[in-house]
Amino acid sequence: MKISKIFITLLLAFSSVSVFGQTIELLPYGDFNNWVTREIKESRIIGGKQKHCYAVGPSKTIVGDEPYTNAGGSPWSSSNVMAKVAGVTKVSNAVFPDEHSANGKCAKLTTTMDSCKALGIVNIKVVVAGTLFLGQMLEPVKSTSDPYAKMEMGVPFTKHPDALVYDYKLDIPAHSCITYSSGFGKKRETPGCDKAEVFILLQRRWEDKDGNLYAKRVGTGRELIGKATNGWECKHRLKVNYGDITHEPYYKKNMGLIPEAKSYYARNSHGKMVPVKEVGWDSPDATPTHMIIMFSSGSGEPYTGTLGMTMWVDNVGLAYNK
Repeated sequence: MKISKIFITLLLAFSSVSVFGQTIELLPYGDFNNWVTREIKESRIIGGKQKHCYAVGPSKTIVGDEPYTNAGGSPWSSSNVMAKVAGVTKVSNAVFPDEHSANGKCAKLTTTMDSCKALGIVNIKVVVAGTLFLGQMLEPVKSTSDPYAKMEMGVPFTKHPDALVYDYKLDIPAHSCITYSSGFGKKRETPGCDKAEVFILLQRRWEDKDGNLYAKRVGTGRELIGKATNGWECKHRLKVNYGDITHEPYYKKNMGLIPEAKSYYARNSHGKMVPVKEVGWDSPDATPTHMIIMFSSGSGEPYTGTLGMTMWVDNVGLAYNK
């Protein structure tokens, strides 16, 4: 599969510290101290405003509406995106740099309602959950259909970490509900509250002669966070469990294999974006080829979430037993 070699180099050269008998390797740009600021002017027909769109990467500013690809070897992408539909440029931004402490910045992920007004009339309203993931967002986005096909999920990876480690805090708005709005059809609101979600998936992928991509699941860590925090929860651990975990007492439905209809996408050896079909559980000792990590302020279907739910994330790393 054709993926930038710099990802492999960086992922094998994490900065590391030793904590309580374990080595924690910080992911590249996992301290979120450096951000790319994109200054993009939206089309005049929808107001012509100058918008900022942020990406995790080297500190710099990019002016203009050129499609963005990961800069400076950063493995991170997000739900922040520039769209061009029928020649109209629109910016969506739900992940921001924020101040963690005097020591540096963090990532702020929030669920918002993104509106697009044409000639003074609101014609599209879309719920966007702030999402950070390892991989790339393919720009420009040209429609709201099939969102996973616009995200190249995962980076090359061959290790067996014990856990995903990160700092986080979560704010849940009072009197919240779950809202669905895809931009087409009537907005729906249902009682309840969404949850933030974090997961790490290790896959062993391969390609057949026709360019189709398949994977077996090597390692799994996944959790939903539905309780607001009182400040930061530091060095939180999400354990990675190996092999077939379906009969384990900790197993939950959302830890299962990815259904084919909701497959994530990646480029095959011909450079074509195709779904990665998970077809089974691998041996606990199997060597993965790819790692997927995602943080999100929502856990539901696309275009669904609790408006105003906000998750802050910092210092993302992998823990290894010595």
